[in-house]
Amino acid sequence: MVKNFIIDTNVLIHDPNSILNFQDNNVVIPFPVIEEIDKLKTRSDKVAKSAREVNRILDSFRNGTPLHKGIKLPGGGILKILALEKNDEKHKIPTYLGESKDDFILYYAMFLKRTDNLPTIIVSKDLNLRIKADALGLESQDYLTDKIDIKLLPDGYYIEENPDKEVEEKGEYDFSELGFKEEPLPNSYLNYGNLFLRYDSKLKKFQSILIDFESEIFGIKPRNVEQVFSLDALLNPDIPFVTLVGKAGTGKTLLALAAGLYCVQVEKLYNKLLVSKPVIPMGKDIGYIPGDIEEKMRPWLQPIYDNLDLLFKGSGKKPEEYLAKKDLLEIEVLSYIRGRTIPNQYMIVDEAQNLTPAEVKTILTRVGEGTKIVLTGDPYQIDNPYLDSSSNGLVYTASKFKDNPLSANITMKKGERSELATVSSEIL
Repeated sequence: MVKNFIIDTNVLIHDPNSILNFQDNNVVIPFPVIEEIDKLKTRSDKVAKSAREVNRILDSFRNGTPLHKGIKLPGGGILKILALEKNDEKHKIPTYLGESKDDFILYYAMFLKRTDNLPTIIVSKDLNLRIKADALGLESQDYLTDKIDIKLLPDGYYIEENPDKEVEEKGEYDFSELGFKEEPLPNSYLNYGNLFLRYDSKLKKFQSILIDFESEIFGIKPRNVEQVFSLDALLNPDIPFVTLVGKAGTGKTLLALAAGLYCVQVEKLYNKLLVSKPVIPMGKDIGYIPGDIEEKMRPWLQPIYDNLDLLFKGSGKKPEEYLAKKDLLEIEVLSYIRGRTIPNQYMIVDEAQNLTPAEVKTILTRVGEGTKIVLTGDPYQIDNPYLDSSSNGLVYTASKFKDNPLSANITMKKGERSELATVSSEIL
């Protein structure tokens, strides 16, 4: 049955192409949303870029047909911009609704519900708006197109500590030989008794890996099976894209930095280590920060510097000065990454759970020849108000790449920072 979907501004900013993702249903954009898009387009950030893209998409559909009458979409639905006269007694806004943009969207939904026999649904990434809609008896939902059920995200590894069948130690194993009835995902790992293996989808065989609990990279040794597998993926130049998904204290950032430094400084596989993270505050923003880019980014990247200090502990070197002098470390601001090509670098994006799927796509499409990119993050610690554990770019991308031999994902569950940190992440 055809439905009316009323689209909130945040959905259009999140995904300008969302207009095309409602199949044969009616896509209704309230006029106040268009006004808000117009205000956002003059900003100098990623929001402005999305706002301008929305305007271009809407303009491309016009072709001489008035948008208020409805335009046929490629998927079979109808796109319409709805404008209501606020002072018309027939369309008068109820007194319990204020003058906010959200309240106008609720009113537009109420109007459609009263005047149209089709089911009307508000689509918004604003949880509070969806709560208000429910209180008014209006149906609402999140934008579901790029949502991934995090429970369905593969861990990226299998563990058989006490296998029923013993196998002779050798370099390669058929997956059926190890008890698999179906072919494993590319670059998935297996702990089979004392063996640590990685599945090569081209050879269709599990192969022994060189990393184990005695492997040491910049003074760091893996403390659990997940870290063994993570370190192998991080050090493998044949896997150009790695995602490490896990709760706080599992060692994601520390392992990524140790592997990146090793590949750049020791193995010399890449020209430099490039590090960044989304600039999204937890709580109240501290406001303007003076200085150049590195000075402005310093508070955001302090966890990176803390880990670098740990990796260089006892060396007598200050990691920032040493790496800068050798031109081995670059701090990248994600806001300025569009248009760049990044070749032959080891790139780490920390806290990637605060990125949207579209933002992760922008980053990945900047990757040039010979570059390895690592995304790390905790999908349960999200500071972006319009993302959650199922819609963030880290989980979305890891899920989309699960069948691709260019990537490996490790879901890290065992905390190693401290006993207190591990317990806190579980009970708080």
